[in-house]
Amino acid sequence: MIPYVTEGPDISIPPHLLPSDGRFGSGPSKVRPEQVKALASVADTYLGTSHRQPGVRTVVGRLRSGLSELFSLPDGYEVVLGNGGTTSFWDAATFCLIEEQSQHLCFGEFSSKFAAAAKAAPHLKDPQVIESAPGTHPVPVPDPAVDLYALTHNETSTGVSMTIRRPAGAALPADGGGLVAVDGTSGAGGLRVDAAEFDAYYLAPQKCFASDGGLYVALLSPAALERVERIAASGRWIPTFLDLKTAVDNSVQDQTYNTPALATIFMLAEQLDWMNSNGGLEWTASRCDRSAEILYTWAEQSGFARPFVENPADRSHVVGTIDFVDAIDAGAVAAILRANGIVDTEPYRKLGRNQLRIAMFPAIEPDDVASLCGCITHVVGALAS
Repeated sequence: MIPYVTEGPDISIPPHLLPSDGRFGSGPSKVRPEQVKALASVADTYLGTSHRQPGVRTVVGRLRSGLSELFSLPDGYEVVLGNGGTTSFWDAATFCLIEEQSQHLCFGEFSSKFAAAAKAAPHLKDPQVIESAPGTHPVPVPDPAVDLYALTHNETSTGVSMTIRRPAGAALPADGGGLVAVDGTSGAGGLRVDAAEFDAYYLAPQKCFASDGGLYVALLSPAALERVERIAASGRWIPTFLDLKTAVDNSVQDQTYNTPALATIFMLAEQLDWMNSNGGLEWTASRCDRSAEILYTWAEQSGFARPFVENPADRSHVVGTIDFVDAIDAGAVAAILRANGIVDTEPYRKLGRNQLRIAMFPAIEPDDVASLCGCITHVVGALAS
């Protein structure tokens, strides 16, 4: 396993090569200065106020409306909020969305965690787990015994993304088939997705939505909402904090069951306004497409690096993983970048590869990705001289 390197050679990057903003972390991500300024402008009237009063509920309503617009949600879908982030939602899903057995596609650190939560739940059958090697992704296998298919839009640890589609040949939920639940945490807002292909698309806002963690948002279809209601009425014991029915009942009133982080909600609403006013999901995805083309083209042409994900169709356009030749210590490169104000390009530790991991979320300027590539080239040249 390659540890983070905290010190590197004293190499200065010329100022004209530096990006306008040096934040390339895969979460927490770059927050646009405009979001922070907007929050500061309402600090006296919004922060420190009740989450059950109009001042906050209006912002929650704006958030829910913004997500409905961004994802073009069909009639009957609901935007549901709860505290705890994606990890909390995995546990909530084991109580409130999985009836008996789920099927999980596991192709990295984060896609495997929901499977582990389902396996640990004593009231469920052991989940079906379909794995593939890091740098690839598996595909779901229709099975009438499965009542929930767990997919991951973007595997943050490896830089692999997959197109979200219902399992080929599987019955629809309306016909007795399984729900499709998608972890959109690092892909939502930066990758295209069709709401007709999922029943639950859940995310945390500290990546493409340039906010802080500790909150989950779930886009639930009518079939998922019906499942939540049915399980709640079944008598199954469900901790109140993890009860999706409680979350739904509060969300439709533009509030959360527990007190949320108000700054997180406000910055998420601001980011959604920015996304939708510029053209919505197609605009944000196209912006990430440009950044990905810059990064992967540079890596392929560099002579000392290459994209970790072999299949171009599987390469994430929001989190890029770039391998380096053995002669170049990627950890040292990351340390030198950090010393020059370019932060959080280190790889995911458990993957254990000689690589950099670079976020390309919508808030990150594609021109800054190009500048980062130039800075890496400069550092590698300096190390070799």
